[in-house]
Amino acid sequence: MELPLDEEDGTFTSIPLADDSEHPSGILSSRAERAHSTMMNADMDAVEAENRVELEEKTRLINQVLELQHTLEDLSARVDAVKEENLKLKSENQVLGQYIENLMSASSVFQTTDTKSKRK
Repeated sequence: MELPLDEEDGTFTSIPLADDSEHPSGILSSRAERAHSTMMNADMDAVEAENRVELEEKTRLINQVLELQHTLEDLSARVDAVKEENLKLKSENQVLGQYIENLMSASSVFQTTDTKSKRK
């Protein structure tokens, strides 16, 4: 920015700056600042509202994930219990099968008979 040169003595002259309250552009500037401030506040409110919505959504999703984890843990425990019960029942079936086999072999009713050899 160049300052005006005083041609008589070759020095620069200073230009006084107007006080905003005396100059109409100061009023406009003040109004513009208030409007800008209001717009910024509105923008900040919108951002805060958006952040709140995002936070609520994140909280909802986290709660849903935790609930699904608990459900998965419950199902996993149930599967383990069913597997254990299945092994127990298989073992009992083997014992019962062996018991029945022993009874059948001890009984004369279930013994195989060779009819050809008895007839001769």
